[in-house]
Amino acid sequence: MRLSRRADLMLRGLSGLTLLFIYIPLLIIFIYAFNTSRVLEWPPPGFTLQWFSDAITNDGARDAFLLSLKVGALATTLALVLGTLASMAVARYSFFGRETISFLVILPIALPGIVTGVALNATFTEFLDIGLSLFTVVVAHATFCIVVVYNNVVARFRRLSGNLEEASADLGATPWMTFRRVTLPNIRTALVAGGLLAFGLSFDEIIVTTFTAGTGEQTLPLWIFQNFSRPNQLPVVNVVAVLVILISIIPVYLAHRLTRDEGGAAPTGGREGVAAQAEGLTAP
Repeated sequence: MRLSRRADLMLRGLSGLTLLFIYIPLLIIFIYAFNTSRVLEWPPPGFTLQWFSDAITNDGARDAFLLSLKVGALATTLALVLGTLASMAVARYSFFGRETISFLVILPIALPGIVTGVALNATFTEFLDIGLSLFTVVVAHATFCIVVVYNNVVARFRRLSGNLEEASADLGATPWMTFRRVTLPNIRTALVAGGLLAFGLSFDEIIVTTFTAGTGEQTLPLWIFQNFSRPNQLPVVNVVAVLVILISIIPVYLAHRLTRDEGGAAPTGGREGVAAQAEGLTAP
């Protein structure tokens, strides 16, 4: 569809305004990270790199950063396993309530974080009588990380033909061998993309973490929130916020590159072509 010149200019202008609305606040944080003043002044009276060295040597920020990496890695691993299994069940099998299960899997990402946090807190502390700890934070993060993995992998499964897996089974391959040598190579980019997005979500999550973290667990977003109101820590907080933005951009960008311009990997050439591609699957 071709747009008129006026409509094209209007669309470009609105797109530009949308991007400015999203990214101007982030740009301001970048500028404040180099501010020589300990208070927020506009325009900044000067620029310095001092706060970056202070942030690197800050024990609280460093410990919080390492904990965020640990929580993100564990939650992503759990989400990859459960999200992949759920996507295989929904995409490859027909059973009563399949669409309901699909809806229930993706529901947590649509719920407000505070609702999820309160529900998980009550479940852990009252129903299960489990103290809040690293375990509860990881499980809480996995509840919404599963959604990201599930959406990526189930979309890939729906673009893939099941003929190759059927041919593998016909040739005598075990279910595990079929998954390892047929299914996994076809979905690995979706797995990596889903894992990267899940890690990015976990790394900068604060609302659910607030309700599920114990007194000894302080992730980087929690550290930022708790130190933002302390005037002496404000310049360091601005630097840490910039680092969180940069770290969050990396997995999102990589996931975008992995899934961009990827078509379905469904085999062609009929069942004979599928069987030809599956030759050797029964070899040890």
